[in-house]
Amino acid sequence: DAVRYVYEHDLMAGYGGDLFGPNDELSRAQFCQIIYNMEDQPTVTGSSAFTDVADGAWYANAVTWAAENGIVGGYGGGLFGPEDSITREQMAATLLRYAGYKGYDVSQRGDLSAFADGAETSAWAVESMQWAVGTGLLSGRENAVLDPTGTATRAEVAQILMNFCEKIAK
Repeated sequence: DAVRYVYEHDLMAGYGGDLFGPNDELSRAQFCQIIYNMEDQPTVTGSSAFTDVADGAWYANAVTWAAENGIVGGYGGGLFGPEDSITREQMAATLLRYAGYKGYDVSQRGDLSAFADGAETSAWAVESMQWAVGTGLLSGRENAVLDPTGTATRAEVAQILMNFCEKIAK
């Protein structure tokens, strides 16, 4: 249902040939492109502030727009890591900043201690993960594991995006 939802709402596309790759990891650039798609790909002028985001790359406008609007940040030193797999906490942080950008209510928080590994959330991502758990965007994996620094599959991202659109962006 979630894959169908993101496809029908032009948030995510497949690989062609009717393939979606549900178990493939999603890159940071791909996630920026999804957020950019949610905004109907606004016009971007100028170049990316990140040295590893080449002008003309398929994701350059998405990353540039998201960075200019405070939705994504880099690793420091002018690096974004567009081809790096996005972690669950990076995704939560991006969605929280995007929700704030949109003016949605971002006050809800959840209890990370309810998860066996909730304390493993990076310090910079605690608030974002609390928000993602509190709003029901992230509910954890098997055995009460949140896996904050783990990567997200395309199917998981599809479910999270569907949750975001139905619960946050009403």
